[in-house]
Amino acid sequence: MTPPAHPGTFDRLVAEGAAVPTEGWDFSWFEGRATEARPSWGYARSMAGRLAGATAVLDVQTGGGEVLDFALEAAGPHRAPLVAATEGWAPNVAQATRLLRPRGVPVVASADDAPLPFADGAFDLVVSRHPVEPHWDEVARVLMPGGTYFAQHVGPASVFELIEYFLGPLPEDSRRHRDPERERADAEAAGLEVVELRAERLRMEFLDIGAVVHFLRKVVWMVPGFTVEAYRDRLRDLHERIEADGPFVAHSSRHLFDVRKPDATSGPDARP
Repeated sequence: MTPPAHPGTFDRLVAEGAAVPTEGWDFSWFEGRATEARPSWGYARSMAGRLAGATAVLDVQTGGGEVLDFALEAAGPHRAPLVAATEGWAPNVAQATRLLRPRGVPVVASADDAPLPFADGAFDLVVSRHPVEPHWDEVARVLMPGGTYFAQHVGPASVFELIEYFLGPLPEDSRRHRDPERERADAEAAGLEVVELRAERLRMEFLDIGAVVHFLRKVVWMVPGFTVEAYRDRLRDLHERIEADGPFVAHSSRHLFDVRKPDATSGPDARP
């Protein structure tokens, strides 16, 4: 049995998880309290390589800007000269602006389900890490011919062990949501060419109940309407389970899309 990383009372751990700010996608607070294996393709560093070869880049649903900031730093002076980002949640817009403005990157407030506020064919590279939903028609519209969409998506049944612990068994349709092959079909229907699609399922461990509380407050769509008060009994039961048996294990699901918008010289209607 693996002992909990932060032994202590239920109330103290829950209070710690409930007090941490949730803005942005910085997960450093979880160090020593939860773990998640990372996809083998190393998205942020791979993004940096793409930034170095592009001229105009859009990061869709940038969150707090942390991944784009890392990629820009890694790309260094070879980064694309024009980079912009969108974000739909107001606290993240503010955080991303603070982080990315010094790098010359404007952050545009834009609802996740709204049309992208840019002209047709404005970018040769569109990137996104964990978009709420991929809007393939809009991606195709803002990409210039020959441009690339390079993104890491959340896959089907991600962290369902934890979600179903609180919500109970979910319908099969919920488990198939975000299926990468369905997304491939949607991308192709929008006129895009899927160059590469890779998927992995990755082990997660929650070492104390405070980490569970903070995770569910931060990733709000996991257990909609989650509050400590509404789920206190289930949280206490899970705390006792972790104390007795060690970390609560779940699995995240991720897939990588490398997608290209055909140019005028490719496809069945191309002219020599």
